[in-house]
Amino acid sequence: MNDRLAMAVVASEHPGSREAAAELCRRYGEVGIDESEVVVVLGGDGFMLHTLHENVDRDVPVFGMRLGEVGFLMNRYSPDDLPERVAAAREVTLHPLEMIATTASGQQHRAVAINEVALLRQTNQAAHIRILINGRERIARLVSDGVLVATAAGSTAYNLSAHGPILPLGTDAVVLTPISPFRPRRWQGAILPASAEVRFEVLQPERRPVSATADYDEVRNVVQVDVRQNTTATHRLLFDPEHSLEERILSEQFFQ
Repeated sequence: MNDRLAMAVVASEHPGSREAAAELCRRYGEVGIDESEVVVVLGGDGFMLHTLHENVDRDVPVFGMRLGEVGFLMNRYSPDDLPERVAAAREVTLHPLEMIATTASGQQHRAVAINEVALLRQTNQAAHIRILINGRERIARLVSDGVLVATAAGSTAYNLSAHGPILPLGTDAVVLTPISPFRPRRWQGAILPASAEVRFEVLQPERRPVSATADYDEVRNVVQVDVRQNTTATHRLLFDPEHSLEERILSEQFFQ
């Protein structure tokens, strides 16, 4: 990569992002995403997730710089020597989760999740959920506010708030975490192979309705949700060597 690297710049609505994008375009030129060799994302983690979802079918690396409130997936912001930084960056490959959610009316909805797929109760009634892994029942009845499956990249997001374990990037695994569980009282979740196929069956869905989300895509009144890794979809994230995603995940485990 060199100074003529074709970089598309996309910016969030966060104050300063638009000005920063204009500065980068003045320095390094401006191209559309379809003609780009790399996409530079300015904002926070939420905007990064949005950008990755919007470009899931494009095999282009993404280099994020933080100009939002949260930047776990982002590098530090600096307009200087950007082509050199991109050339020296480490690439991390992520495979999202695929969710197939079946509603009470029999409709199926498909969505992908870079962070997590989560099931959540819709009313004040606790959700009752049966959990099967690779076709084998593992939890006959989980009584909780919900349950989620998170990728390694997403294990520091909602999963961490639900007291789930953090997975270092490179671990060929996903994490299954209950949300405010009541029964089984001692069950705290599980770490599963990334190849595992997880099925959630909602018990008493009329009385205890449940919604399912894949990142920010929501499906309400689900009766069954299937989750598996989508190995055909790939996201290529670039990180400064001193700010790799692996290091961030490792450091998060010792944050007080």
